[in-house]
Amino acid sequence: MNFEIDKKQIEIFYNETENKKIPVIILNTFSGEGNKVWEECQKLNEKDFILVAISKMSWSNDMTPWECPPLYKGDSYCKGYADDYLELIENEIIPKAEDFITNELHKEIEYFGVAGYSLGGLFALYSGYKTDIFKRIASASGSMWYPNFEKYVKENKISKNIDKIYFSLGNKEKNSKIEILKTVEDKTKEIYDYLSNNINTIYEENQGNHFQDGILRMAKGIKWILE
Repeated sequence: MNFEIDKKQIEIFYNETENKKIPVIILNTFSGEGNKVWEECQKLNEKDFILVAISKMSWSNDMTPWECPPLYKGDSYCKGYADDYLELIENEIIPKAEDFITNELHKEIEYFGVAGYSLGGLFALYSGYKTDIFKRIASASGSMWYPNFEKYVKENKISKNIDKIYFSLGNKEKNSKIEILKTVEDKTKEIYDYLSNNINTIYEENQGNHFQDGILRMAKGIKWILE
């Protein structure tokens, strides 16, 4: 099932199953990796779920909570449109996906989770502070280095509906030539430590840098929040 809303491409992946009540994971993708993540999830997962993969968004703008200047020459300026994009997900994308799942697949949605890689992981966690629609969050190699984000996490309240959060990071991601990116491991662990006081939360370390095994890392995160 594919459809388009506001130039965003949405794909719904599912298996034929006897289960009537199924969790739904919203996945924001950088360049349409939904199918690859779905296939990897099928290798790892025993639990049925439905994947709603979104692509063709303005990645640097829609995934970011507030503005951030370019980190290096040729980098994008992040404009911080996450609130507007989340509103689109809540008010247009999810209702259309829900209509298909309910009326075409004849399934009851157990809960919604949200997942993402890199800035998509940042957006996933941020969305937990802005809406009550999600129950579980998977941030794989999430951009927790983002300016003032750890401060935001501590000064605001995450939705009471969130009951599981997954964090992962490559063990070489902190080895960057860019100063702010060097903080990603410390800040991810700081946020993990803070949130794990009240929520079932895990931090998983993977081998490699930010660009290694992205599909597998994302699938592992989805697997954990489904358990």
